[in-house]
Amino acid sequence: MSNRMVAEPPAISAKPDLDWLLKQYGCGPVRLEGSEGALYERHLLFDKAADPETASQRERFEAFARSVRDILSQRWVLTEKTYERRNAKRAYYLSMEFLIGRSLANNVTNLLLGPSATEAVRHKGLNWIELLEQEPDAALGNGGLGRLAACFLESAATLQLPAMGYGLRYEYGMFKQTIRDGWQEERPDHWLERQDPWEVQRSEERVEIALNCSFELHSGSLRALPGRPSSLIGIPFDRPVVGYGGKTINTLRLWAAAAPDSFDFQEFSSGDFVAAMAESLSAESLTRVLYPDDSTSMGQALRFVQEYFLVACSLADIVRRFRRSNADWRDFPEKAAIQMNDTHPALAVPELMRILLDTARLKWEDAWEITIRTLAYTNHTLLPEALEKWPLAWFRTLLPRHLEIVYEINRRLLEDVRSRFTGDDGRVQRVSLIEEGPVQRVRMANLAIAGSHSTNGVAAIHTQLLRTTTVKDLAEVFPDRFNNKTNGVTPRRWLLLANPPLAQVITEAIGDGWITDLGQLSRLKPLAGDAGFRDAIWKAQWEAKRQFADWLRWSSGVAVDPETIFDSHVKRIHEYKRQLLMALRAVVLYNRLRENPGMEMYPRTFFFAGKAAPAYRLAKLIIKFINNLAGTIDGDPAVRGRLKVLFLPDYRVSLAERLIPASDVSNQISTAGYEASGTSNMKFMMNGALTVGTRDGATIEMAEEAGEENLFLFGLTAEQVAASRGWYNPRWHYDHEPETRAALDLIFSDHFSRYEPGIFEPLRETVLVRDSYMHLADLTSYLDAHEQLGALYADRDGWAHKVALNLAASGRFSSDRSVAEYATGIWKVRPCPVP
Repeated sequence: MSNRMVAEPPAISAKPDLDWLLKQYGCGPVRLEGSEGALYERHLLFDKAADPETASQRERFEAFARSVRDILSQRWVLTEKTYERRNAKRAYYLSMEFLIGRSLANNVTNLLLGPSATEAVRHKGLNWIELLEQEPDAALGNGGLGRLAACFLESAATLQLPAMGYGLRYEYGMFKQTIRDGWQEERPDHWLERQDPWEVQRSEERVEIALNCSFELHSGSLRALPGRPSSLIGIPFDRPVVGYGGKTINTLRLWAAAAPDSFDFQEFSSGDFVAAMAESLSAESLTRVLYPDDSTSMGQALRFVQEYFLVACSLADIVRRFRRSNADWRDFPEKAAIQMNDTHPALAVPELMRILLDTARLKWEDAWEITIRTLAYTNHTLLPEALEKWPLAWFRTLLPRHLEIVYEINRRLLEDVRSRFTGDDGRVQRVSLIEEGPVQRVRMANLAIAGSHSTNGVAAIHTQLLRTTTVKDLAEVFPDRFNNKTNGVTPRRWLLLANPPLAQVITEAIGDGWITDLGQLSRLKPLAGDAGFRDAIWKAQWEAKRQFADWLRWSSGVAVDPETIFDSHVKRIHEYKRQLLMALRAVVLYNRLRENPGMEMYPRTFFFAGKAAPAYRLAKLIIKFINNLAGTIDGDPAVRGRLKVLFLPDYRVSLAERLIPASDVSNQISTAGYEASGTSNMKFMMNGALTVGTRDGATIEMAEEAGEENLFLFGLTAEQVAASRGWYNPRWHYDHEPETRAALDLIFSDHFSRYEPGIFEPLRETVLVRDSYMHLADLTSYLDAHEQLGALYADRDGWAHKVALNLAASGRFSSDRSVAEYATGIWKVRPCPVP
């Protein structure tokens, strides 16, 4: 392990000393470490009964993390007391995912404890990297939607907004991805196998949720038993969300499912333990795993129950908090703003109506006005198949009262549409909350739009396509409800913490105000013309690459050369995200080098990372192809040292925090018109990677900010993709483009599958017959864009100049800006500073 791997907590410019910070956090004269009464030593001794000299790395991590939690706890309590005392309006963010990653380094950074932690690490002889590696990534999400939610909570705390997140406490994450013989294999991701040092169980704030059926475990699966009403207990577990500077510490509340305390004692005492505990086991299974396999109806039904459980527990908690300080239900929208993160929490519409009608005993019109004014909906997809639709039969079995409410909402909606759009029966069918067919279904996106005062997209092009294509009819019914809120990412985790070399260069150039006001990066633009600044940027990028190469060798034994161009594509594996397009580019380059070994080409290392849904066979085949491609190229001496392909398994936040700062190139190459926004594009941009991308999602806005000449844009536009659907023939490109034909012929000749002939034959239909996502239409343009990029990289000064301009333009893509827009434009929530 290199010396660089024995890293320390990130240093920041001049900050208050530890005594001042401890006073702010209300900790008194206690120390972080260094004496018998210090926090770290006490936790090792009294929590773990461990000798500090012989404690394991895991025990040391838990002691260190609990010490940090001790420091923030009084400020955490004071934050909640301040909100209660001022009866502040709060924003509540409901999301099935919160992909928060690891917390120790982030909390140390945001609490400004970096220098103190550095001192403690040195004094105790701890290895900071190995300490961090003891913390599993909190497996509470899958991709961009969950990572966005985590960024939003951190930004809300930094902006001192009274906000709270609600999610589910999954015991197992989506899965741990391993690679065997090139194939993805899924392993259980039991991230809670050992006690999490950050969470606090609040059993006294549990809620009970009534259901119209019971459940039983059958052959390891959860099965509904209609006609047998039952209840579930939601137990809240709170995690601190630390705003930068430690002034505000908000809460992420996660619900775990449990059964009521009672069980059949006679069955238990007679020895039938399984039968006696079956109800408890069934209930606990509800929040056991993130994203049950939705390729089966049973998996989909479990997801439906999970979504209701989240909504019901969270709304019960919100209402309980409201009623502690408020008597008039009409004030509810003035005290609570509830944001539904995608369609998953859309059951909040009928659930809030049920509470207002059945508990508060309000008239329909009053309940409906309160519901609409309280709820808001964020759409995250343009793919029709991703807009949830749940069978009516599940509502009848599980939530019959909610189905009655949905029917009444729909009746009133369609009555209004018929009166405003006379004779337009097609529109009536399309806006209806009920999709007719062999299986009637509730359209959850339609329900969310109809039952809220705001529907926002997450990038300008996404919102435009949402209005004009995906939900065009509803946008015409409710034109004033639609708005855009372009996504953003937190610069604390994704620049200050993830990329210390570059963060230091920026701070030395313009001060540290950018940490909480990323717009200040615009002050870097004039410095793009400064040779010294360009040189500092180049050196910072090279250092990040070297650190990543050291870490990769230490963690996996894989060697990569930081002198090569690090060329990255890291996203969930899906046809529209076009990992296959980048793999085809690698095949073309491989062919060029084989045919012309003396060809001038800057050496490249291709990095792929991402998970495929377990039931998505083609996505898993693409992973297999990338790994076979990597093995073939590695084994060919003709290209060794000039071209390398790597698939990094088990992509997660902690891996992204290392790879993104090390990347020279960000491939944002989705088929235009398919990516809602993207957030990895923003992370790469603010870390100095140059973007090769299509005009899709927020990449369009990135180009507007930096200037198109400072990105490498290519390919069809969304309008061209849509217009060519009727006549596009991928075979034309095969027949008329020699490099395209040569690459595909090499693949289908089994060059990359010599011991598995024919295994990649399904790719023939994907790109030569269907090519639904226009891989071949964009391949030549994509190759040309990378030719330009390669030529620029050879010009170190020119490359650094473009990097500087991209950095200067990335300030708009902070989640601080996004959340501030939500707060003023949708939630009407103001900052509530904690004294």
